[in-house]
Amino acid sequence: MGKLFIVPTPVGNLEDMTFRAVDVLKSADLILAEDTRTSSVLLKRYDIHGRLESHHKFNEHKTVSAIKERILSGLTVALISDAGTPGISDPGFLLVRTCVEEGIDVETLPGATAFVPALVSSGLPCDRFCFEGFLPVKKGRMTRLAELAEEKRTMIFYESPYRLVKTLQQFMEFFGEDRGCSVAREISKKFEEHKRGTLSDVARWYSAHEPKGEIVIIVEGAPEKEKVLEKDRWKKTDMTPETDGGD
Repeated sequence: MGKLFIVPTPVGNLEDMTFRAVDVLKSADLILAEDTRTSSVLLKRYDIHGRLESHHKFNEHKTVSAIKERILSGLTVALISDAGTPGISDPGFLLVRTCVEEGIDVETLPGATAFVPALVSSGLPCDRFCFEGFLPVKKGRMTRLAELAEEKRTMIFYESPYRLVKTLQQFMEFFGEDRGCSVAREISKKFEEHKRGTLSDVARWYSAHEPKGEIVIIVEGAPEKEKVLEKDRWKKTDMTPETDGGD
């Protein structure tokens, strides 16, 4: 029996490729790529010449069974996506589940994924968080946002630059204009950018500056009710807390 390797690839800078990832791809009998044209650039950069076939969301249901059989026959197969870790908002889950059900050894290499640097760089709490990926574009979107309005963990979203402003406006509607937010754009690339502030601040910025490239949105979780009540109390009395010290 062969083996399936899940191999993360750089989300921007090609130098983020790990030594181990290169070794695995060089030794694999077959490399499955989301887009063979995109992956060919990376493979050429690292002098990798293995057999390359496409495996993407439009064909994975048709090809997964045949790939499973090839692994069972003894092939070592490596799965990569255009950028980041396969299975994280990219094809991969179906093949991994199929291999696990067949008792095939699946090994995932640690490596690049866009949301981790975006989260850590945001300045928002990253000890507890929830990854939402891409929200539904139409059906179920408003329902999900309503559910997330009470989510207390830091929230992570992927979004198209073409929908960013509209999404931020919807976040303001459901989460409130003052909720903390950070938008990371073009992680690890030459023009990497982070815009931090309230949802209204960031939405205003991108309304005036058209965003381009890959987008990760980090949103502060809902505050604890006790903190909200305390905040409102000071607002109503127009006072500031007393400080320790002299008269």
